Amino acid sequence: MRVVLSTWGSRGDVEPLAAVAVRLRELGAEARVCAPPDEEFAALLAGVGVELVPLGPSVRSVVTGERPPTAQDAFRLAPELVAARFDTLTAAAEGGDALLATGLMPAGARDVAEKLGIPYVFACFHPFGLPSRHFRPGARPGTPSPPEETDLKVLWEQDAQRVNALYGEALNRHRTAIGLPPVDNVRDHVFTDQPWLAADPVLGPWQEMTELDLVQTGAWILPDERPLPEGLEAFLEAGEPPVYVGFGSMAMHTSKDVGRVAIDAVRAQGRRAVVARGWADLALIDDRDDCFVVGEVNQQALFGRVAAVVHHGGAGTTTTAARAGAPQVVVPQIVDQPYWAARVAELGIGAAHAGPTPTVSSLSDSLATALAPETGARARAVAGTIRTDGATLAAKMLLDAAAGRERPPGSAGTARNR
Repeated sequence: MRVVLSTWGSRGDVEPLAAVAVRLRELGAEARVCAPPDEEFAALLAGVGVELVPLGPSVRSVVTGERPPTAQDAFRLAPELVAARFDTLTAAAEGGDALLATGLMPAGARDVAEKLGIPYVFACFHPFGLPSRHFRPGARPGTPSPPEETDLKVLWEQDAQRVNALYGEALNRHRTAIGLPPVDNVRDHVFTDQPWLAADPVLGPWQEMTELDLVQTGAWILPDERPLPEGLEAFLEAGEPPVYVGFGSMAMHTSKDVGRVAIDAVRAQGRRAVVARGWADLALIDDRDDCFVVGEVNQQALFGRVAAVVHHGGAGTTTTAARAGAPQVVVPQIVDQPYWAARVAELGIGAAHAGPTPTVSSLSDSLATALAPETGARARAVAGTIRTDGATLAAKMLLDAAAGRERPPGSAGTARNR
């Protein structure tokens, strides 16, 4: 049995698919991951023996320019990705048994599955793009109460029109070319009536957040057995646990001096720092021996040995830190990150920084909260509640779908929204 997993997005969109692919292989199935051709994604998948099928342009080339992507960039990228999905997924899924898509609006994936006659699943790592009576489309999670339901209905209809404007012409042109009728609502067509949510139920309790029949599997976690670099091991052993600072695939356009700000804030708390370069290209600011810079590293091993984790609030980093019992400071930038920041604060396992642009003072204050003994105790308590079987559950559900077996509503291990 062969399953194709598809995404276009950052490492936080690719690594969960690697986790599911590994679980599928352990269950006796073949899995291919169609993902952006970024070097680090290729290395990630090669490291666990999963085949990468390059899909679309590299993400780094799109998001790490001198300025953030514009609306004009989005209108250029959308049809390019639609075309890439029709071409790449058609070849990758030929003779396959199921196709799962996630990441940036995967228009084209369901259509390929429809043409090939195989099951299609849409999965997401947060529900904030899904139609809802509880929040505005595009609003920062955690913002004040929404307007009346009638107003929200209009806003979500406008959101569907926005997605149609980006993807509709290209999608329907490609559908026509393979003998399929056009669709009039790209967003709802892509999402289906029963999307899957790959987020931990404790960190992200999404009940009643959408009217769709949401199936929550838990986060898709890829175990990482890599040792830490020798230099980092020596740094960790040389003193008290440091504070980790890293913003993953965020270019941090709104905070050009964020590396210096972060190091000064950590020093203000009397702590050492491990600084992850990431796509913001953070670096050391002087030659003092209280800071150590790393590239891509085993966060699962590292986070259990730090005093706190300062990060952007990606779903994967938030889950990894929570699972390690490390207090967090979330400096949210986009999309779901403000929600994860708020959730970290609500759970008492860290602090939500106010806004995307920290100062030395504001970040130091947030760190003071994260480094408080009661925060550490709460973080360690919550760590024991984080589920680790989400990827296994998703893999089994995919194989059931591929085999034509229906999963009973409310089956063990899932949480559903109706």
